[in-house]
Amino acid sequence: MFSRQFLIQMAHDRELSPEQEEVFLLRFAEEMEYEEIALKLETSEGACLKRMGQVYNKFGIDGFTRGKENRLRIYLHNQAQRPREEEERRGKYGDAVMASPLSEISNTQTQNGKIFISYRPQEPDLHLAEQLSEALKASSQQVFMAQETIRLGENWPQRIDIELKQCDYFLLLLSPQSAFSDMLISEVQRVKELRSIHNKPAILAIRVDFPLNSPLSYDLRSHLHDVPQIQWRGETDTAAVVQEILSFVKDGRKNIQSDAQGPIDRTDLSLTQIALTLPVTSESLDGRPLPVAAPEVPEGQVDLASSFYIDRPPIESRCYEMILQPGALIRIKAPRQMGKTSLMARILNQAENSGYKTVSLSFHLAERSIFSNLDRFLKWFCACVGLELQLPNKLADYWDDIFGSKVNCKAYFEKYLLAEIDQPLVLGLDEVDRVFEHPEIADDFFGLLRTWHEESKKRDIWKKLRLVVVHSTEVYIPLDINQSPFNVGLPIELPEFSSHQVQELAQRYGLNWNASQVEQLMNTVGGHPYLQRFALYHIARQDITLSELLQTAPTEAGLYSDHLRRHLWNLQQRPELAQAMLEVVATSNPVRLEAEVAFKLHSMGLVHLQGNNVKPRCDLYRRYFRERLGSS
Repeated sequence: MFSRQFLIQMAHDRELSPEQEEVFLLRFAEEMEYEEIALKLETSEGACLKRMGQVYNKFGIDGFTRGKENRLRIYLHNQAQRPREEEERRGKYGDAVMASPLSEISNTQTQNGKIFISYRPQEPDLHLAEQLSEALKASSQQVFMAQETIRLGENWPQRIDIELKQCDYFLLLLSPQSAFSDMLISEVQRVKELRSIHNKPAILAIRVDFPLNSPLSYDLRSHLHDVPQIQWRGETDTAAVVQEILSFVKDGRKNIQSDAQGPIDRTDLSLTQIALTLPVTSESLDGRPLPVAAPEVPEGQVDLASSFYIDRPPIESRCYEMILQPGALIRIKAPRQMGKTSLMARILNQAENSGYKTVSLSFHLAERSIFSNLDRFLKWFCACVGLELQLPNKLADYWDDIFGSKVNCKAYFEKYLLAEIDQPLVLGLDEVDRVFEHPEIADDFFGLLRTWHEESKKRDIWKKLRLVVVHSTEVYIPLDINQSPFNVGLPIELPEFSSHQVQELAQRYGLNWNASQVEQLMNTVGGHPYLQRFALYHIARQDITLSELLQTAPTEAGLYSDHLRRHLWNLQQRPELAQAMLEVVATSNPVRLEAEVAFKLHSMGLVHLQGNNVKPRCDLYRRYFRERLGSS
């Protein structure tokens, strides 16, 4: 039990309202249950839970309802121990952090950097973030930590974006939990966008009790493929990690480049050497990239071996049959987090089991500058495919300016890439929506894909190529109907799960649900595969009950808070989309929007398209965005 005086001080520091402080003190100082608190305050238990949810928000604690209290207790315990730990820390770090090196860095540094620390407000991430902040501030660096800085009522997405634009360094604390956070993925994506424009902020990742060979989610892995990492295994690593960061900042480095050649045995490397040599990747025992994240985590692709992948007949069987046909073209379309990449991975796996060569290429891996002109883009495209096929780069031998980029690209495939392999090649192109954003490239590139498909009908060399094209939205750019690959081949549009499929998924999670329970969850999140998996995963782990989930789902205190905040973040980056979404959720009737805006909201997974009109994809989105966008 914490002392009442200590808790009162904590409440004042976090600027709790009198009503919030009342519940906070009764719960943590008196250890009263919510039923008892409600009786004492002569209010409802639901009102007490709501006030406590507001308290969690002010302490910066996100996530599912159960577990928040434990995280808050850990935080309070750490705060209560800080005076004693300060002395211990001085003794532990001594020369490394608290004494001369920091003074020397401060005196010799030519300019101060502004550092954004991205962290999970839970232990051990929180304590490590505080230690890093303390050390960096001692060296005269400016440090931004959201939990310390952003106050209640402030527009946090806007403030976060402002701070990201202004920072010189982005320090990412990566733990097993945060590695699958929707909000963190959006934050990193935004940093990468800013870096491609302004050459800053530099990114450095700290693996917090998270082994270097542990898998990342598909999205995060694509964003961090060129970002160095340092491993923190416990308190004994803290001093060395602090020194690595301070050295990184002191030198004014904008990136860490590896001078190493070939495979490296990292067994005996120092933290500095790991940071200088380690790419973000996840590999299987045979050295091939893993197609997905861990199967038990409800995020990203579903592992090929996972029992939690739900077939949507007859889609899978049709795709498996089609990919074996000469010159096959499969087009998979669905909003984000509907299972497109998981299906593509299974199609490629089916082809590989049939003896075919396969290449999976995500356009998320392309830097913004790659899209600056067609020639550069097609060279990147050819080089990436050759790299995956483990063929030497011979662009110089096949690229002749007199023929133009499309002819050169076609020749490179026809006379080199396809000619060098004896088996058919299945090329999976993921996230092609990125190409839609560059009409000056899109028309020629997609026209090229259509040409290759047509060539397969008459030439054996092109019969070897099979294409799987994956995108999230309708094609809202004008393409010549005779040159577009989006009106040929096998079209696949992934549907949401049916109630039967949700019940089957629940059973795979060990939940013996009846039709009524399935219906209750579907009334809130529909048949959205990710939202369903996320809920069932946490319910199966007993992190939350179905009734608790339904009560708190559209709030910042609910299970989906991270997911919803990511969407809010993305909408507020694009005011025209935020305004359109507000129009959609403000009424119970379908709304007519400009076509491109409707397609973009659909690709984000926020709305259903109904002819020329749209409506919210699920009640969860309607309730959350009606309140958040309406009050902004």
